[in-house]
This record gives sequence, structure tokens and C-alpha cells, in this order.
Amino acid sequence: MKKLAPIFLLFISLSAYAQKSPIFSTDDGAIKGYDPVAYFKNEEPIKGSSEFALKWKEADWYFSSKENLDAFKATPEKYAPQYGGYCAFGVSKGAIYKIEPEAWKIVDGKLYLNYNKSIQKKWEANQADFIVKADSNWPKVVE
Repeated sequence: MKKLAPIFLLFISLSAYAQKSPIFSTDDGAIKGYDPVAYFKNEEPIKGSSEFALKWKEADWYFSSKENLDAFKATPEKYAPQYGGYCAFGVSKGAIYKIEPEAWKIVDGKLYLNYNKSIQKKWEANQADFIVKADSNWPKVVE
């Protein structure tokens, strides 16, 4: 098993860089089809609907209501997650990783997502430093 660990780590590293889109998106859409405005207005992740959809920065974004769609249209940068919706902790380490929409936090009016709740706890332990590092790394990570 120990011999497989380096191969597994290499696979994970390569898969982290396979998608270079500036927006984290799956077949379900940006941020796995969750409504970015709901994090701010409802203070919880809510799955969006194809009834309230928008194409922005080459990704499909879904919203849970027309009001949330309209709010995003008016000021998308206000509601879009930082680092294109990739894991904030990962970007602080210079890599891009998928996220779980339930692992989130709003800091200074900005939405941050993480790989999972366990990684989110690590990120929250020193989030100010991780945000500074991620802000610095972000332009290099997606080039």
C-alpha cells in the first residue's frame, strides 16, 4: 500500500490541474448548481433551478428564485465565490480543487468555498493568512 501512495498523490495532483477554467463547474453548473446569492440572503446553501439560469464567465449559474437571479445579474462580483468557486484552502496552497457547497463561509462580504468541512476547519483556523496566500496565488493557479 505504501508503494501506491506516491502514485495516488500524483494522480490527485494531476486531476487538480486538469481543469483550468476560471470557474469551478460540473455537469450541474457553477458551484455544483448551487445558488451563490442564497449564501448571502438565506445564510445557507440552496440548490438552484434551471428555471432561473444565467451564463456568466462561460459557466452556467443556477438560482433558487428570480430575485436571486436578478441580484446576481446586477452585481455578479458581489455574489460569485472567490477563486472561481474552487477550494479556498487549495488555492492558498497553489492548487485548484473541487468543492462541496456545504463547506462555505462569508468573510468580509465575500463567499469562500472549501473541498469539504474537514478542510474548511483547517482553513478557518488561519483563514486570514490563507486568504492572503490564495489572493496572491489565484492569478498563477488558473493561467
